[in-house]
Amino acid sequence: MLVPFLIMLREGIEAALIVGIIASYLRQTGRGQWMPAVWIGVFLAAALSLFVGAGLELMSSEFPQKQQELFEALVGLVAVVILSSMVLWMRKVARSIKHALHVSLDAALAGSKHQAWALIAMVFFAVAREGLETVFFLLAVFQQSEGPAAPLGALLGLVVAILVGLALYSGSLRLNLAQFFRWTGLFILVVAAGILANSVQALHEAGVWNALQGVVFDISHSLPMDGPTGSVLAGMFGYQDTPTVSTLGAYLLYLVGALVLFFWPAPAKPSSSHVAQKQG
Repeated sequence: MLVPFLIMLREGIEAALIVGIIASYLRQTGRGQWMPAVWIGVFLAAALSLFVGAGLELMSSEFPQKQQELFEALVGLVAVVILSSMVLWMRKVARSIKHALHVSLDAALAGSKHQAWALIAMVFFAVAREGLETVFFLLAVFQQSEGPAAPLGALLGLVVAILVGLALYSGSLRLNLAQFFRWTGLFILVVAAGILANSVQALHEAGVWNALQGVVFDISHSLPMDGPTGSVLAGMFGYQDTPTVSTLGAYLLYLVGALVLFFWPAPAKPSSSHVAQKQG
């Protein structure tokens, strides 16, 4: 329940920030009459995300067992790629996202024709990115979880994200967004490592990947996956009580590589005096 809650909270706040930045800029520049177009873009992006999620879920329910395992593996791999790129992208552009949205908004409203459609499209693509990221991640989590806890966690995360977004927009809440995205990003990378390990295992069960299947260690007697603690760890971090060389290797290789990229210092921007010296 915690994993889908945090993911939905993070993605929801990110989407709320995008909408909030657009709404504030429109209000500050005297263009508040364009807000209906913004909400149309948000609604279309949410509808697309729900349609894609429901469609993929219905497709998977019709597959035979081996094809379901393959589908689960592919969804997990896509989720890992999307989650990793999302975390690293946000780390890179967090400080400039407001300026980038302002530029995109000005460009959408610059023309004399089709301004409403341009604004709807701009908001749609900005919000749809967050929605589709969430869809693939939640599909990967739901496939590895049983019972209503995961969907309830996602729903609770969405509700809290909406409330936080409204509070941020109204100015009644102050939140250190840099620290929020940093710590949730770190958590997401650990979760993504577990999804990758489970995807490798699903590829084996689908008969696609059969190499490196030797068991590294067996702690099923002391911390079984179907026990209370083991099931929580499995649902949150992809814990396996009898990991193979391929699953444990995928987990460690991904996690080490992702953490190195995550903590790698961002290149320093050249100062204005330095730029002036180079131009002179």
